[in-house]
Amino acid sequence: MTQTIALYSIKGGVGKTAAAVNLAHAAARDGHPTLLCDLDPQGAASYYFRVRSARKFGRKKLLKGGKGVDKHIKGTDYEGLDILPADFSYRKLDVALGDGSRKTLKEIFRHFHDDYEWVFIDCPPNITVLSENIFRAADRIVVPCIPTTLSALTYTKLLDFFAEEGLNRDKIIPFFSMVESRKRMHREVIDALSGNAGYRFLSTAIPYLAEVERMGVTRMPVAAQHPSSRAARAYRELWLELRGPHRSG
Repeated sequence: MTQTIALYSIKGGVGKTAAAVNLAHAAARDGHPTLLCDLDPQGAASYYFRVRSARKFGRKKLLKGGKGVDKHIKGTDYEGLDILPADFSYRKLDVALGDGSRKTLKEIFRHFHDDYEWVFIDCPPNITVLSENIFRAADRIVVPCIPTTLSALTYTKLLDFFAEEGLNRDKIIPFFSMVESRKRMHREVIDALSGNAGYRFLSTAIPYLAEVERMGVTRMPVAAQHPSSRAARAYRELWLELRGPHRSG
């Protein structure tokens, strides 16, 4: 059964795209046909994989779904991993969605289930009409959280939004990102949030490391560039925890 995983955060700069790229790469390495959908108009995930969208593809064709989307999916340099690249026109997806069906994206992503076992979505930040569509389309919402007071606040706001809108809060799966264990605040926030049973943080944390920062230079997942690095091991552990024992390849 295909799993659709959205990498999402209300605020930017938390390691969301790095997680989307490295988790998708890890899934493909395990032999799972994998698709990464870059819905962030900044297109960072597409940049990492050296892929651009075609000039004739944009938000309108995306929302039509079906075979018109299929032909714009591109292969990457990694076996079993494809990408639907971002387009700058996605910045107006909220306008295009308007007050229409909240299940628009769910129907689009369901179309991918015949070809892929895992579909990862790199989401734009903020809570918008697009975000709400993604929340309903995804099986799980994986949320990177830097262990600071502000990030904890934004995570609480996300939980509150789900409660107010009647969305399933059990879909939300947070993990600690860009962790600097030498910082007292990071240690204290991790202890406080990990001890809150209502938050359900994954046990794997992604440390703040140069290998992750250098993805913008190498334009490669860390496991492809530095397979034995601490960063590669951390993303591997995050993937295994997210996948679970019942998803072994």
